[in-house]
Amino acid sequence: MGLVDHNAQELEEWRGGVMTRMRTSAVNGAHQLCIFDQWCEPGSGAPLHLHAVEELLEVIDGTAEITCGDERYVAAANQSVLIPAGRLHGFCNVGEGALHVRATLAAPIFEASYESSTEVSRRWVPDGTL
Repeated sequence: MGLVDHNAQELEEWRGGVMTRMRTSAVNGAHQLCIFDQWCEPGSGAPLHLHAVEELLEVIDGTAEITCGDERYVAAANQSVLIPAGRLHGFCNVGEGALHVRATLAAPIFEASYESSTEVSRRWVPDGTL
């Protein structure tokens, strides 16, 4: 895979108030994980969804309310929540400033099933694989 300059990677707007940078995935050679950062405006975040693999949600800066199944956690910088595979989860920026979270999934391709049928699924795979 070699050196990856994350500063040169593009930001993508996933939904209103949420910008995402895919740090590593199958697109740039990962075989076992997918890591991405998100910057969320107050009141925004990720709606309830699930993955077929474990996910670690880590708060880099700001304050997030993270829902994992029936549990709710308020997490601040340098705190994380391990989300079991198949568990419905989501998060919201409950702070006054920007929320920066890093998500690590135990698969090289991002796939999610959303509780809301209006959400668009995204996948990061090398060109031509699907």
